[in-house]
Amino acid sequence: MKKAVGLMEFKSIPVGIESTDEMLKSGDVELLMASPLCPGKYVSIITGDVDAVEASIKNGTRIGGIYVLETEVLPNIHPDVLPALLAAGEFGEVKSLGIIETINAISSVTIGDMCVKASNVKLIEIRIARGLGGKGFVLITGEIASVKAAIEAAKAHKIDSNLITSYSIIAKPHKDIRKTLF
Repeated sequence: MKKAVGLMEFKSIPVGIESTDEMLKSGDVELLMASPLCPGKYVSIITGDVDAVEASIKNGTRIGGIYVLETEVLPNIHPDVLPALLAAGEFGEVKSLGIIETINAISSVTIGDMCVKASNVKLIEIRIARGLGGKGFVLITGEIASVKAAIEAAKAHKIDSNLITSYSIIAKPHKDIRKTLF
């Protein structure tokens, strides 16, 4: 795992692609994901050493200009976050389920990282904006008290930004709910 992850979200697909190209050319970073999202957005996720990621995000922001919706650099990202983005994480039994909906793609990644660092929970998935009108959501599992603590920590951290649109906690989700989600 690299030391940092950088995320950028754009309100223009062409400018997002151009900015991503500049980010990759401007530093020793690796592209983890770049994709158009609903509704007409583009998101890029890079990884590398903290300084390289910060420099690349700065260059991407310069190129993106007014089309940049949000940027984030997450140093020391939890190792479970990237597998959760790919829906490839190992999470075991679903004892209880926490679902957090965010206003945009990048927020779902930062919220997922925050939850897994704040409490003894496992990330099931971080789903970003495909078919969600630009929103994202995070699925976590663990003991009910741990899930509640993780969600409270995320809410406390993001309370002023209004990035969390809603959340739910389900103790012992029904097997049919588990089937539809996983």
